[in-house]
Amino acid sequence: MTDARPERPGLYYPKMRRTWWLERPSYIRFMIREVTSVFIAIFLVVLLVQVHHVAQGPEAYAAVVAKLRSPGWVVFHVVALAFALYHTVTWFMLTGVVQVVRLGDRQVPPGLVVAGTFVAWGVVSLFILYWLLARS
Repeated sequence: MTDARPERPGLYYPKMRRTWWLERPSYIRFMIREVTSVFIAIFLVVLLVQVHHVAQGPEAYAAVVAKLRSPGWVVFHVVALAFALYHTVTWFMLTGVVQVVRLGDRQVPPGLVVAGTFVAWGVVSLFILYWLLARS
């Protein structure tokens, strides 16, 4: 019962260097896009902590906001915003490839699908900006 497992002939496992992703600019952009998700996850955890402190009362929330005003957190939030924008732009650029839109028996060109996502993003952003400015 303790026989050694036989070798599986015919399988080839190529050796990859740890820096394989530095070989092409497209690989580098892919890895940057993957790293952006870590910053977005940290931002979301910070946001959940803020929401938790809002439920605990104004003093607890004010303490958290005071901590987030430190230069380190401000820099983190600027980097997280930049990464969120990068992640969003790369995601929208993919929609033309993965989302096939058909009108009748014709396919909408992928460039129009991508343009539609950016237009929708702009319209929603302007609506939110108007809503925020109208309230103040």
